[in-house]
Amino acid sequence: MDAMTHKATASVADPVTFYGTDVTSRLLLGTAQYPSPAILAEAIRASGTEIVTVSLRRESGAAKAGQSFWQLIRDLGVKVLPNTAGCRTVKEAVTTAEMARELFGTPWVKLEVIGEDDTLQPDVFGLVEAARILSRDGFQVFPYTTEDLVVAEKLVSAGCEVLMPWGAPIGSGRGLNNPYGLRSMRAHFPGIPLVVDAGVGLPSHAAAAMELGYDAVLLNTAVAKAGDPVRMARAFAAAIAAGREAVIADPMEVRDMAAPSTPVMGRALLGS
Repeated sequence: MDAMTHKATASVADPVTFYGTDVTSRLLLGTAQYPSPAILAEAIRASGTEIVTVSLRRESGAAKAGQSFWQLIRDLGVKVLPNTAGCRTVKEAVTTAEMARELFGTPWVKLEVIGEDDTLQPDVFGLVEAARILSRDGFQVFPYTTEDLVVAEKLVSAGCEVLMPWGAPIGSGRGLNNPYGLRSMRAHFPGIPLVVDAGVGLPSHAAAAMELGYDAVLLNTAVAKAGDPVRMARAFAAAIAAGREAVIADPMEVRDMAAPSTPVMGRALLGS
């Protein structure tokens, strides 16, 4: 099937597949920093998301803390993507992932290995090493990475079947700092699900990511810290659907010069 035929038959409702699991919503939502559990639950419903990320504290596994929160998530019927948020070493990330698998009963893990304090940029060397260890141990790894193609290749070789490059530093709301790099990654990995993760602040940023051909967007702060998280969740859902519809529609190419939208032939000529 050629590219044009594929776009013509594609639909905004088509699912994206993560490790053999189909999900219809292309918005993945974090669960931290909401004003209350009730607002979190309402925002999740409004977003239509089918996957939420959950950070795991070490004490939760031993003390069974936060059971009311886990029950809330289970009652919403969404899939859980445990997160190794805040981990700064391979050992810490691997240990946290192992605890998460035991607690949540899922092989999925959003793998973070943070390497720099100010930007929370991934330590890509530790990330690749941890991804290799976890993949070998049966985990299905969603790596939080940069848009570097060499790192991405190594993550795929390590067993990752999904890549999640950042748009901008976590919680910054800056949007897509490097559209060229993100576009290059999409072109380089046409068959791998790609998720823009981190830095998205506005629905327009999410729409732009989808217009680049990305499969989904993962965000947290932009919804959780909005004045009205529920309304913002709904806005992001609409933006992602619009961006997906736009890329399927095959957008016009950018031009350097103006091109008249009205034909010049047959126009009236006025004498002097």
